[in-house]
Amino acid sequence: MLVFGTEMHVVTLFFVTLELVMFGVQFGYYLNQPEDKPRFWYLLLLGLLIVYNVSGGFFPDSKITFISIRAQNIIAYGSGFLMASYFPFYFYMAFELKRLRFHAIYGVPLFLLLPYVVFFIISYSLNDNIDFAVKYGIIIPFFYSFIVLRAILIAIRVHYKENRNRRFYIEEIAVYCAVVPWVAMVPITYFHFSQVIEVLFTNLGFLFITGMFIFNAARRAKQEREMYAELEVIPIDQVAIDANCKRFALSPRENDVVNMICQRLRYKEIAEKLFISERTVNKHVQNIFNKVEVTTRSELVRKMNSF
Repeated sequence: MLVFGTEMHVVTLFFVTLELVMFGVQFGYYLNQPEDKPRFWYLLLLGLLIVYNVSGGFFPDSKITFISIRAQNIIAYGSGFLMASYFPFYFYMAFELKRLRFHAIYGVPLFLLLPYVVFFIISYSLNDNIDFAVKYGIIIPFFYSFIVLRAILIAIRVHYKENRNRRFYIEEIAVYCAVVPWVAMVPITYFHFSQVIEVLFTNLGFLFITGMFIFNAARRAKQEREMYAELEVIPIDQVAIDANCKRFALSPRENDVVNMICQRLRYKEIAEKLFISERTVNKHVQNIFNKVEVTTRSELVRKMNSF
């Protein structure tokens, strides 16, 4: 069922509306924590998904006279290529998976964006044959998508082995699972499947992880409030802290992080003072937990302030 006399299906409108709401919620969290760069990169990802759904839902439509059908097709396919091109860059920036640097900076322009420009802009503009552009323009991106998915999965596994941070690992795998169905976009595009099938394949995973991120953010905020209320009753003993830093062989930077945690600073405040990312603070904290043999900040503060 189409809406507003356009080519947009009601299912597509539903997803766009829901994603706009989720974007607003995520943007509100980001305004409160502008140093949260992973959330910023995810906002861009969600924004591109909305653009993709809107352009794919409305275009092409012969009733839209102020934009030519050729331009509509270029925009609609371009939004899909842009969305797919952003995936490696997102993992590279948001999760700091440095192994993806080649794909994020060089691979995507060569194997995704260049075929789009050659077939969907230049060739299509010259011969006005969208079927030819689809038939040949998606060959290289299709095979390259498998290479990228494999590279992302390897980078996630290596990152987990290096840091052993279960929360980051779950988030990375969740986003990866949402990205995987995009490989199906090639046969969907080639065989001209319905808009509903296309939308379901490309949106369901991202709706799930967006909800998961919002839920986890609210849960962590509640846990932090409870934890800091508990920490207020623990007296700070700087002599004990210094002695324990030497006892557990903490590095100078880990020493700084421990002292700031004992002073009840939050991770984002520690990141600002040390001029590092919050994710880097998390890495230091995980290393500290392993050395001191604790699992929570409350346990760490108690142990560091006693002999």
